[in-house]
Amino acid sequence: MTFLTAVLAFILTEGLAYVGAGIAVFTGSGSGIGEGYLIGKALEGMARNPELAGKLRSNMILGAALAETTGIYGLLIAILCLFVG
Repeated sequence: MTFLTAVLAFILTEGLAYVGAGIAVFTGSGSGIGEGYLIGKALEGMARNPELAGKLRSNMILGAALAETTGIYGLLIAILCLFVG
């Protein structure tokens, strides 16, 4: 096996795992944007209709927890790409 084929084999096995991990980490930015939008709109709804603040708050917390799981899944996939693959 020549040096060039060894480098190419390394890039295809190890290098693409790093690229996949980098792409998987970007899910955290999407979940952060979504959570910011969610919380902003919930606060806007609480300001417009204060008697529904309790219901809006509980729904906001549930939505934020669901949005956060996408970032956690992305981090888990990135860790798996780096250490298992």
